[in-house]
Amino acid sequence: ITGSNGKTTVTTLVGEICKEAGLKTIVAGNIGLPVLEALMMEVPDVYVLELSSFQLETTHHLKCDSATVLNISEDHMDRYADIGAYIAAKARILVHTKVAVLNRDDAATLAMSAKHKVTFGLNATADHQDFGLVESHGMHYLTSGQRKIMKASQLHITGLHNVANALAAMALCSAIGIEKTSIVKALIDFKGLPHRVEWVASIDDVDYYDDSKGTNVGATCAAIAGMTKQGKPQKVVLIAGGDGKGQDFSPLLPTIQNNARAVVLIGRDAKLIEAVLLSSNVPMYRAADLPEAVNIAKKIALSGDAVLLSPACASFDMFKNYVHRAEVFVDAVKRLQGFSAQQVAAC
Repeated sequence: ITGSNGKTTVTTLVGEICKEAGLKTIVAGNIGLPVLEALMMEVPDVYVLELSSFQLETTHHLKCDSATVLNISEDHMDRYADIGAYIAAKARILVHTKVAVLNRDDAATLAMSAKHKVTFGLNATADHQDFGLVESHGMHYLTSGQRKIMKASQLHITGLHNVANALAAMALCSAIGIEKTSIVKALIDFKGLPHRVEWVASIDDVDYYDDSKGTNVGATCAAIAGMTKQGKPQKVVLIAGGDGKGQDFSPLLPTIQNNARAVVLIGRDAKLIEAVLLSSNVPMYRAADLPEAVNIAKKIALSGDAVLLSPACASFDMFKNYVHRAEVFVDAVKRLQGFSAQQVAAC
């Protein structure tokens, strides 16, 4: 599994599905356990690997039973000459794979070469081997071909980007012969991962979410677009900024125009983001640090809104890592006046 966003969620989902199906499973790669260390362990029924573009640059003989490039958005532009070089690194995962799982909603991945393609997307599909999303009688369903597999509302992970992640996991596991019953059971049981649009608190009817793992523009756009309350879109007060890694922030503009109440900026590249978003006519504020940003966001947010930490940037200009950034955010939310112990998630 590779892609700009969603890798760890999909890798974890696939691992859980394989275990639910009774397969001895090792999950390794960018997710934590090094691949070479995994090779020293007893051989399992299946390896589930999360691979970054950095790792794929020097991968020549990987022969996967199924593999995916989930999506492409600008990232690591401080490493690659251009977006084409970044895409080429990601596409290396498909060279020898038996089944390539590609995203219909992402032109860059859909165009990648592969002998046998299966697709997933947030729309209906007539092809029996592809995976999609349909609406019927006011309900949304994840589908295999035209067959309804499960209700989207059964997923505990929020946002359309996570529906796409679930569809990708479904496609990857179906490609290696896992039954739909095991897939659905694992998807329903999965509660999500820390720091990925993770609910923190509800204070004065404003929801606070930690998406500190949103380290590029694509991840932040997906997080903002996925903010809903009782099935309706929420206005978002976005806290963003940090080390932009040389990426283009302009794709944020339409998402901010359509979904944001305001933007609070922190970190080294705050000025760059502000320059891009000036034409949005959405109010912008600068904060010296993350606790100040949380305090500003509380004053701006209206009843029913969401305050979302989704920086679209790496954390290293101000924090040890994205986990440290999340800890500072959660601590700042806890310190807001007027909360009760029941309103704040345990950390």
